[in-house]
Amino acid sequence: MDGLIVHETPEHEFPTMIVAFAGWPDAAEAATRAVRYLVRKLPAKKFAEIDPEEFYDFTVVRPQTRTNRRGERILRWPQNDLYYYAPDEESRRFILFIGTEPNLKWRAYSNILTSIAVQYKVKLIVSLGALLDAVPHTREPRITGRASSQELTQKAEWLGIRNSGYQGPTGIHTAFMDACSKLDIPHASVWGHCPHYVNTTPDPRVSRALLTRLRSLVDVDVDLEELRLAGEAYLEEVNKVIAKQPDVTSYVARLEQRYDEAQPNRPSDEIPSPDTMVRELEEFLRSQRQTPDDE
Repeated sequence: MDGLIVHETPEHEFPTMIVAFAGWPDAAEAATRAVRYLVRKLPAKKFAEIDPEEFYDFTVVRPQTRTNRRGERILRWPQNDLYYYAPDEESRRFILFIGTEPNLKWRAYSNILTSIAVQYKVKLIVSLGALLDAVPHTREPRITGRASSQELTQKAEWLGIRNSGYQGPTGIHTAFMDACSKLDIPHASVWGHCPHYVNTTPDPRVSRALLTRLRSLVDVDVDLEELRLAGEAYLEEVNKVIAKQPDVTSYVARLEQRYDEAQPNRPSDEIPSPDTMVRELEEFLRSQRQTPDDE
């Protein structure tokens, strides 16, 4: 396949593909670090990468030079790596992609990824993103998203993923999701909202919030305790810095009030029971595992 460097050809089918892109759609590196966490914890194995030559203006996204342990200078190009995780249980097999938003040829770039999805018979693609927003760091990270079908949108809403009505300048996520739609590949895009007034990177709290929703949306079992502890340390550090700035403290208080007022306040009889949620999610996961013959 043009533009794809293949190191290994997995012999399995993979029902789920999870992607994230560094750059503009990755505030505080929350999305790419979430997928890197999965790669490390599952663990997953790299099997291919997209050749960056055709997709980047290297005066804008510059390669990085590094010195390795032997004192040799090495060159790191924009990352676009594909990994696979193939346990015995088919429903828990994943393709994971950590990319860098390209400067050029978004459609060709997206088509490489959808070709991988078709080759390995992917039934659901989930993209993770992160954006800066006027949200308080002292509350649970806000998670929004969109999905390709009413059923998938409903499942996301049950998990607290609010439907996004965003309109405006967009990123590679939208181009990739459009390519998925043209091939009728079910897909969902899940976004974490990072506080815009915090300059600290990364934000492990948003990474954990993304993976918490993902862990309920697809059949992935990964311990998030490491991210929880990192999130507590992050919160403590940010609180120390902000405590020295009265104007920022006042601003955060206003954000907290607005955040709290915006929380859903539905009558208890409208909130689905845990048993109902589990049953609905199990039915959804079973539908994603069906083969064409089953359908």
